Amino acid sequence: MRLEGFRAGDMIEKTAIIRNGQGIHCRPSARIVTEASRYAGKITVYSEAGEADLRSLLSLVSLGLQENSSIRIRVEGDDEEAVCTRFVVLFETHFDFPPLIQEGRSGMMDALISD
Repeated sequence: MRLEGFRAGDMIEKTAIIRNGQGIHCRPSARIVTEASRYAGKITVYSEAGEADLRSLLSLVSLGLQENSSIRIRVEGDDEEAVCTRFVVLFETHFDFPPLIQEGRSGMMDALISD
């Protein structure tokens, strides 16, 4: 985890590297946006593809953040240091979501496929 950052006025910015093998797709994005919605200040992510307000799921997903992508996280508002560090940790998390459909799983999906 990289915690170095810089401070200018009432904001802080830190760098993070995407560690999730599948990148930041819909499910990790939903978790990140949910966390961002709890913060009264502004949180912006910058990548080679552009920037995203972390309150917007579509904006975050549209960055197409892949494993090993470098991003900058900028936080403006109260308690910037702790909040920015929290989002560095989130973006560097190896999300371990199970597959939606597992092989050999019985149930409604199997019934639909076998007919």
